[in-house]
Amino acid sequence: MLRPIRNLATSFLLLPILAGAHEPITTKLTWTQEISRIVYKHCASCHHESGAAPMSLVTYDEARPWAKAIRDEVAERRMPPWGAVKGFGQFRNDDSLADPEIEMLVLWVEGGAPKGDDIYLPRVPVFPVISRSAPPKRGITVHGETTLAHAITASGIAPGEMPAGASMQIVAKLPDGTVENLLWLRNTRTEWDRPFYFRQPIALPKGTLIAVHSSVPALILQTESKRSKKDR
Repeated sequence: MLRPIRNLATSFLLLPILAGAHEPITTKLTWTQEISRIVYKHCASCHHESGAAPMSLVTYDEARPWAKAIRDEVAERRMPPWGAVKGFGQFRNDDSLADPEIEMLVLWVEGGAPKGDDIYLPRVPVFPVISRSAPPKRGITVHGETTLAHAITASGIAPGEMPAGASMQIVAKLPDGTVENLLWLRNTRTEWDRPFYFRQPIALPKGTLIAVHSSVPALILQTESKRSKKDR
């Protein structure tokens, strides 16, 4: 799923790169069978008519003129915008492309970007209205290093506002010597401004050292305990 990226309109796909009318077809991958499903899963929530992105990619006729630009953007992992380094933490709101999906998109474009038979087209998804939610507030703000005075269950991380091109790496060193990799952002872009929610909550016992390697702080989000709910 792509987040709103109007500010990328001039740098990402300023003009459609039109392919030649008679490009040879050298791939069995087609829009109707494989590619449309990838686009609908990761891209179309913003890339649809009246969506947040500057162009729609819902139909083959809409996507085909942008094929080579799409290839370049996904190959460089600039799209969909996500930011977290793969393998350094696991996140349930990760909307980035998997390596096999990137490979299929690249092979489809380089193989002539064929359409395929309409009989195989999946149903076009329904696009809900996306509103920007309020930033999360419950958690522990860490700037530099902090040792936990009590155990917490971390549900994610909300980085502070970072300048473009900055980096942030966050690790947790548990009392038993175990190191938990939490989040790594490199060469930050403004469209990565979001909380990152762990795939599974992470238990951090008392005495855990949380280290935020960045010039700005990060909010370690906490799950709400039953006790805290009762006390309110």
